[in-house]
Amino acid sequence: MVFSGIPFLFFFLPLCLAAYFAAPFRFKNGVLLLFSLIFYAWGEPVYILLMLFVSFSDYIIGRLMDAFGSETSKRRAFLILSILIDLSVLCFFKYADFAADSLNSLLKLLLPASGISVRGPGVALPIGISFFTFQSMSYIFDLYKKDVEAEKNYLDYITYISMFPQLIAGPIVRYITVHNELHERNISSEDISEGAERLALGLFKKVLIANRAGLLFDTVQAYAAAGTLAPGVPLSAASAWLGAISFTLQLYFDFSAYSDMAIGIGRILGFHFNENFNYPLSAVSITDFWRRWHISLSSWFRDYVYIPLGGNRKGAVKQLRNMFIVWFLTGLWHGASWNFVFWGLWHFSFLVIEKYFLGRFIEKLPGILQHAYALFVIVTGFVIFAITDMGELSYFFAAMFMNGALIGSDFMWLFRNFGVVFMLAFVLAFPVYPLLKAAFSAGNGSRAFRAFETIIFIVLFIFTVSYLVADTYNPFLYFRF
Repeated sequence: MVFSGIPFLFFFLPLCLAAYFAAPFRFKNGVLLLFSLIFYAWGEPVYILLMLFVSFSDYIIGRLMDAFGSETSKRRAFLILSILIDLSVLCFFKYADFAADSLNSLLKLLLPASGISVRGPGVALPIGISFFTFQSMSYIFDLYKKDVEAEKNYLDYITYISMFPQLIAGPIVRYITVHNELHERNISSEDISEGAERLALGLFKKVLIANRAGLLFDTVQAYAAAGTLAPGVPLSAASAWLGAISFTLQLYFDFSAYSDMAIGIGRILGFHFNENFNYPLSAVSITDFWRRWHISLSSWFRDYVYIPLGGNRKGAVKQLRNMFIVWFLTGLWHGASWNFVFWGLWHFSFLVIEKYFLGRFIEKLPGILQHAYALFVIVTGFVIFAITDMGELSYFFAAMFMNGALIGSDFMWLFRNFGVVFMLAFVLAFPVYPLLKAAFSAGNGSRAFRAFETIIFIVLFIFTVSYLVADTYNPFLYFRF
């Protein structure tokens, strides 16, 4: 079940909210838990047991860790046990087949005549496993550091882990963010109205922008997979770049839309999740980009991997080691494929360049050139992210860097069919709306702008739903992660 689907919008969510608001406060977490389990079971009924196992093991370990509050060695032993359990679950279900395939490729290269091969378990990827395992791990890490108190009620803990707004695609919500609201929360009319508007905004971004940008990229990728647009007519550089930018826009609007909807639904329910995106395509460097893109993930790796490894406190060599580990893992977190690892290391390389070589030079460039540099690295990197086949990836890069014509009939056809949506997506990827809101809502015009804003969101919602009913193309990229 996806947020941008008719069953969710007109059946699941209304029923959930009706039951949730009708229930007394002491039963609200129970209602939320029930609907969250139904939500997850819609697509993964078997793997509910896996999520329950991860949450229950960390709950028990958390209680044991709390019982030995002053005994550091025992607390550390429980921390290690939790890490081993969570990572074993994550690695088996997400990476075991990838490891087997990689080992088989290596054996075939080194021992071609041996016939030796390793068979993977062949298990399906549980939806959202990277998100709910990281959430549960963050609780144990924070408990070990004594930043939070142990959760005494398992039903409250599993409600936190399974909460459907952010269960399958984030943002990665830490227990420390919502632990107070799990036990006591006040839901105001402002929470409900602003949450509903955030939901409508996310739905608009997903259905009318991300899906259309994705259709454009799929069209270009189909040309790239075929190696040609027509007999004797290779993909032009302009079309390849149009496709690369379109995938960047699709991924940004797809994932930020889901985050918007998750934050909006959470707000309606009385929870205040942290922001996950801050107009990352307006970044002026790769360092700046990672302060703005998937903030919950980058901050997770910073706080629970980079800093515990020593961060930048033990000299340049160990800092480079720590950065390499973080970005190798960041790439691998996104998917069990080498292209994701290469994408993570691509960003690692430019972060090192900015930190040790060209950072001050880039800062002195005119703003437009800083943006151009950042977008070049970001967009080129997302081609590595998008295409898993190395042959197709090589062809796509060759097309981007002038293997064929600069502009051809293929580009003109693509732009005629997708140009309006492409330009709209590109403009909205920058902070145009916040600037307009600040300009028109200043002083006495704030109330009038607020009324106008509400009308716009209602119109957008109606228009988006109308389009959703008529269209069948509704992918969601982050399900694979």
